[in-house]
Amino acid sequence: MPTFRATLKLCKISSPFRNFHRSPARLFSQNHQTRRNLDRSGPFGSLLESRSVIRFQGPDAVKFLQGLVTNDVRHFGDEPKEETGTLTTTNLALKTVPPVYAALLNPQGRFLYDLFLYRQSRPDEKLDRTGSGPGPRTDEPLTLFADVDASVLDELLNCLRKYKLRSKVDIEDVSKELSCWQRFGGSIHAKPASEEEPEAASVGWGGTHDRAGVASTQGNDYGWQWFKDPRLDCLGFRGIFPSNTTPPLVEADKESNEQLYLLWRLEKGVAEGSNEIPKGEAIPLEYNLAGLNAISFDKGCYVGQELVARTHHRGVIRKRLVPFKFVDESGNEVEQKVAPGSEIVNAKSGKRVGSAGTAIGSRGMGVLRLEEAFKGSNDLRIKGQEDIKVEVVKPEWWPAEWIQVHEQQTAVG
Repeated sequence: MPTFRATLKLCKISSPFRNFHRSPARLFSQNHQTRRNLDRSGPFGSLLESRSVIRFQGPDAVKFLQGLVTNDVRHFGDEPKEETGTLTTTNLALKTVPPVYAALLNPQGRFLYDLFLYRQSRPDEKLDRTGSGPGPRTDEPLTLFADVDASVLDELLNCLRKYKLRSKVDIEDVSKELSCWQRFGGSIHAKPASEEEPEAASVGWGGTHDRAGVASTQGNDYGWQWFKDPRLDCLGFRGIFPSNTTPPLVEADKESNEQLYLLWRLEKGVAEGSNEIPKGEAIPLEYNLAGLNAISFDKGCYVGQELVARTHHRGVIRKRLVPFKFVDESGNEVEQKVAPGSEIVNAKSGKRVGSAGTAIGSRGMGVLRLEEAFKGSNDLRIKGQEDIKVEVVKPEWWPAEWIQVHEQQTAVG
């Protein structure tokens, strides 16, 4: 098996990606080539400037979040059980707690904010600086971090503090110290676990496979590392790292603009943040949050639970977020012709089917009525631009029952 460095050298990035951080518009005009390179090359690393990091610290941190968010976070208070990997470093925990994706809803069950939650490892869960044994036990309270949508950071902080009441938890914006990164690309999620480790999942600051990581962590007790994206394996790896340096495993010619990560998500039909998932309007199950591991149906009460539980148990979801592409009458993809928010209609009936919530180049995603989206009649058009067709693409990660339930409901109807 080739070494990690040798493996990286086999996947040299093509010229459009080298210039991506300087000319995203030019790259999207080369959309076909971009997607082929995304599927073949990588992994790429993107600093997610659209995300900020907040810290929850205190004895009530887990209890506080458990009563607010859609997912179960009680395991953050337990002893770590997931093996980090084969590496033994003085600032990388031998066992960790994987991150959790969750949402905060309003009392009516509508989406407000999404959060990626991480548990910071304690000193006694890692080796001491000599590497001869576990670090010292500490009475410091549990610390959790969350990467959140930066555009609504102040709103979110105010919302969290409103719910805090007498909970013993401090909530602080630490975006100046910490940043969120995503590592993605066709080659990263297709590898078997035996090859991927220790390339990403088990390499943290101070990992033996990354000399820069060792140098960057002199005096760093945190032990940041890459984690598998808690939503889907195909999305790659995600993590929070010190803001003043590039994370390990991100080589200079593989560091990309965040727009490339957006394109990666868009083609898989995965929305992120309060701009793509409309705040105060979006129904979580229509945006596939259950399929993205953001919702626990077994936990206790949380804000907005009633609507989510009722919709889930009823089993009737007539609209979902789907990815699609824009083509002309000949089936050729058309670039930069559709604006976000454009209405999608059935050309024959004139009925509204949904809208293109996000649109980049020849690709988009939006919430559409499933009955029309998968009818197969190819009658979907952009309202006011009837020469542009909308071709829906069923994501590979979708559970088969989503389509089966839709077909059964259509047959009954």
